[in-house]
Amino acid sequence: MIMRSKQARPLRIAIVGTRGVPARYGGFETCVEEVGSRLAARGHDVVVYCRRLGDDRSLELETYKGMSLVHHGAMKKRSLETLSHTALSVQHLVRHRTDAAIVFNCANAPFLPSLRAARIPVATHVDGLEWKRDKWGTAGRRYYLMAERLAVKWSDALIADAVGIQDYYLEKFDKPTDLITYGAPVLDGVGSDRLAELGLTAGNYHLVVARFEPENHVDMIVEGYSASAATRPLIVVGSAPYADEYTNRVHSLADDRVRFLGGVWDQELLDQLYANAFTYLHGHSVGGTNPSLLRALGASTATTAYDVNFNREVLGVAGRYFGTATDVREQVEVSEREVAETLHLGWLSRQRARHYDWDEVADRYEDLALRLAGRERSADIVAAQPLVAVPDLNELDGSVPEPGYALDVLAAMARHPAGRAVAQPGHARSSARPAGARRSA
Repeated sequence: MIMRSKQARPLRIAIVGTRGVPARYGGFETCVEEVGSRLAARGHDVVVYCRRLGDDRSLELETYKGMSLVHHGAMKKRSLETLSHTALSVQHLVRHRTDAAIVFNCANAPFLPSLRAARIPVATHVDGLEWKRDKWGTAGRRYYLMAERLAVKWSDALIADAVGIQDYYLEKFDKPTDLITYGAPVLDGVGSDRLAELGLTAGNYHLVVARFEPENHVDMIVEGYSASAATRPLIVVGSAPYADEYTNRVHSLADDRVRFLGGVWDQELLDQLYANAFTYLHGHSVGGTNPSLLRALGASTATTAYDVNFNREVLGVAGRYFGTATDVREQVEVSEREVAETLHLGWLSRQRARHYDWDEVADRYEDLALRLAGRERSADIVAAQPLVAVPDLNELDGSVPEPGYALDVLAAMARHPAGRAVAQPGHARSSARPAGARRSA
């Protein structure tokens, strides 16, 4: 664990680009809650920008686990939701400066020049290889490829949560990153009493927890399981707000042994589902280190994962792997036939969970924030401070995907009553460079 200097002054740190806290949705939000609360407990002033859940503002918290919360709305359209919320967040942030900012999701890269203009040093958590997700279509994938270049160009540091992501940025952009994974929650003593609400018993079901997206291979898992001779039911937790066609496909592949619970937002119940599953099936393929996989590790649950480098990095010899529906069928049947081996893999998973500690993750974010705050800012920064600056994409070096999609998004935001974008061409380049890559112990 990295030890903190007692002489280090507390920082004011902004966290931008997620749905915020309390964590109800995914890996970013879990990371923000786990890391932000720890940094706040160490005396730092942590400001988290949160997305409004509805029109009733009385439900919005001003503080949570020591963090200060700032709420803004968002346009309810998949391609605009994240960007519109980040636009409003950045508009507020440049008027309420912090010592450092952590921006999650490289899709938010068009807003980085505004933070640089406000002289706020910023690190971007680049997430996974989003351009590989089918849900975005051609225009969306072009946008994400462009956003990667912008994040490399305008971030003071980049954060990767998996070695595979770190290698990608080094090989494609010759850009080092800070390797900071997520933590694995240790699910000891969570009990099993809530399972009765679902008619389940401990150790007698297989589990899937995932958003319904093609890259998470829920359809492949359901298809393979339905073709198997498994005697334990398959419990599927998850949904997706913009994926009716894919959701219908998943349901069409299921037999009567498959139960769909939809989204489970009750953390106690969800933890019991993880901790008492016979196996966990994990189909995620493009998102780097996945918190759902780490939760299964911390629950000592034997895991069968889609065979990609990100999942092998986490599971290693503790996992079984699949690449087709036939593989799923075979691995499910093996897990039920070789019970002792399955239980042993669960034990191995727990040993690997020790390498993913939230306290150490918080240490690394604190170390990065201190480094950002102490960085000498480049003089080559635009003096003006627009609300939301749209970069001149023609200035980029090398071959750049067509920028039309990004500009269309921002133009739509400008017409929306929730906020506006200000076109600001010709942003100067900064000479600031991120520190060298660091790898977890």
